[in-house]
Amino acid sequence: MSDVLTRMEGVAGCISLNRPRAIHALTSDMVQAMIATLLEWRDLAEMTVVMIDHAVDPAGAPKLSRGFCSGGDINLLRQSALNDGGVAGRRFFYEEYQLNHLLFTYPERTAGKTVVAFMDGITMGGGVGISQPAALRVATPNTRFAMPESGIGLFPDVGGGWYLSRLKGRLGQYLALTGARLDGAECLWAGLATHYLPVEVLPKAKAAIAAGEAPELVLDALSCAPPPAQLADHAEAIERLFASDHLETIIAALEADESDFARETLATIRSKSPTTCKVALRQLVLGAAMPDFAANMAMEYRIGARVLMLPDFAEGVRAVIVDKDNAPQWSPATPEAVSETTLDAIFAALPAQEEWKPV
Repeated sequence: MSDVLTRMEGVAGCISLNRPRAIHALTSDMVQAMIATLLEWRDLAEMTVVMIDHAVDPAGAPKLSRGFCSGGDINLLRQSALNDGGVAGRRFFYEEYQLNHLLFTYPERTAGKTVVAFMDGITMGGGVGISQPAALRVATPNTRFAMPESGIGLFPDVGGGWYLSRLKGRLGQYLALTGARLDGAECLWAGLATHYLPVEVLPKAKAAIAAGEAPELVLDALSCAPPPAQLADHAEAIERLFASDHLETIIAALEADESDFARETLATIRSKSPTTCKVALRQLVLGAAMPDFAANMAMEYRIGARVLMLPDFAEGVRAVIVDKDNAPQWSPATPEAVSETTLDAIFAALPAQEEWKPV
């Protein structure tokens, strides 16, 4: 069976990720299939909604409640970095970012088709990239949202420079550096989700939307009150401690703070790649000023093309995913050793023929 299931139901085009053993992590074939489907559906006047979720069985229950989409094909990226000079990895980034941009611009390209993403379960990395472009983003009690890339020597790509830089306070910087996981209630509080629904009403919501009822009104009617967003208790501390765009200054602020939250956050950041933490901070500064989403994705492709081949990526994947010793040896090992010259090279324009372009 295909790793991406597509179908028409009433006025809705439905895209269901169907790779449960990998928590629906995106492969190149899945990305290409989604792009082809979205382009095919673009001019269908009878389709007014696109719904993205993970596969369901005939009874309507999720096959694997653990996740909507756990990310991209990290093994492909690592093997590419080690064996083909990053060629396949860059191609994956290129096409994945085209999918992200296509979803982001889909309503304006299709005279108003509404995109609805159901973030039921783990929504990380590549899963963020296909859910955040949606106008309507549904969280549930199962939702676990994160951009954990700095822990494997990557950066919060797939539009992270755009989305994270636009969150309230300094929440985006906190998420980018720590890879912190947000539950469904916290996603709603942060603005990463537009609605919070009980899992058991998801089939009803999808059926009503497919039947032609206004998607936002359906979700409004079926929403429930979420539990308190625990991260909200730390909002003031996050805004104060992460006020700087310089990693060393953030670390110093955390060191000077005696709260348990600061100590735990500091330990987390110290476990991440210093290079990609610095990359993420600059990425969010630049992303906040980008004129449109395409410009942001062109920036992120430049970063991805370079970071893929840095030693921290292969080492981070080895430590976290392959050997699972969780003891990466970062190079450089400290923030102070990551120079502005290194960052300038990572963010520099590519040769014209290699620059990223939308579909």
